[in-house]
Amino acid sequence: MPAEATEGTPCWADATFTDLEGAKRFYGELLGWTFGDTLAEYGNYTQAYVDGKAVAALMPPGPGQMPPGWCLYLASPDAEATASKIRGAGGTLLVEPMRVGEFGTMVLAADPGGVTFGVWQPGTHKGFEARTVPGAFNWAEVFTRAPERADAFFPEVFGYGVQRMTDDGVDFTLYDLGADPVLGRMRMTDDFPPEVPPYMNVYFTVDDCDAAVEKATSMGATLRFGPMTIPFGRFAALTDPEGAPFSLIDNGTTGGEMPTLERVS
Repeated sequence: MPAEATEGTPCWADATFTDLEGAKRFYGELLGWTFGDTLAEYGNYTQAYVDGKAVAALMPPGPGQMPPGWCLYLASPDAEATASKIRGAGGTLLVEPMRVGEFGTMVLAADPGGVTFGVWQPGTHKGFEARTVPGAFNWAEVFTRAPERADAFFPEVFGYGVQRMTDDGVDFTLYDLGADPVLGRMRMTDDFPPEVPPYMNVYFTVDDCDAAVEKATSMGATLRFGPMTIPFGRFAALTDPEGAPFSLIDNGTTGGEMPTLERVS
């Protein structure tokens, strides 16, 4: 069983889909996921596994829930206290702290720019049982049209340090906890259609980005950007057959110079 994640670190990801079986087929084929039993008492919540280790979950939307999409959860030792910080920093609570049986306590929230994310206080469910291996969570970035507000909000709530990329052509910051990078923050440019809302971009690990993109698009996904090679890997951004954005990255294929970051806070 994994140790409890440090406060503010990504600890889990799940997604809602109107066609749950279709989503299971898509991500199962693409990322090699197998699936556990559907938990009817928890809204047909279905965990996904890689080599027997929990890596994500899928579920159908409940009444009035948002469109299909991925939700990243950030760890908290006290969901009530984190919810209070979210309110104090100008965020919105979409779901107040809610006990989920013995598994833990969840919060759903949005930052001042409208980026939706979750908070998870673990009980028996500690979160990701595998990371960065093929099929598992790799990285995440806040995609927002209100970067200044995000850069104030997330550090206030979770105590992140902030580093800014010095490249004038890219508005990107890195949130960290000491020496550990936690999240990225990217400004959404005019290349994003106005109907695309701000979101948390979740990256999953693959062995071969190009091959994975080809497989994804053959199953109905849409390629939005890439594949592109950067110092951290070769990645691509897509939307799945229901329109949920996600990204794929192969950390074994790298290129280019490491970006220069300057400490902001």
